[in-house]
Amino acid sequence: MPVTELAKEKIAALEQAKDQLRQGGGAERANKQHLEGKLTARERLKYLLDRDSLQELGMFAQHRATYFGMAGKPLPADGVVTGSGRIGGRTVHVASQDFTVSGGSAGEVHSVKVAEIMQQSLKTGSPFVFINAERSSVAPRAARGGLHWLRF
Repeated sequence: MPVTELAKEKIAALEQAKDQLRQGGGAERANKQHLEGKLTARERLKYLLDRDSLQELGMFAQHRATYFGMAGKPLPADGVVTGSGRIGGRTVHVASQDFTVSGGSAGEVHSVKVAEIMQQSLKTGSPFVFINAERSSVAPRAARGGLHWLRF
């Protein structure tokens, strides 16, 4: 069955939208990250995962916030790249906060995306890797006797 011109146009529009979303907060913010010696969320995943293995989920997710002037404000992928990929041939699930989008802050949809990919990790028994992009962050560490926090 031949691909119609309309289908070709729709596919081209989809690829253009994906390219736009892959830029996160834009070239200026990505350059700022690079000047600080940091990688963007997608760059970190590119180096972590086996070549071309990332299967991104939730790329088109949009926030629903309306307070504080947030209504209609674009936040590509709501500031977090989630999906699955492979490390050394082994399947892993990943989330990488994108500091170029709203400073890497986590809103409702951002958090739901992370929770959903964590659930997929639990269902499949694969490791979950979370890459935090904050300048000064606190991360939990499991230890005997409970949950402890590490400051980076």
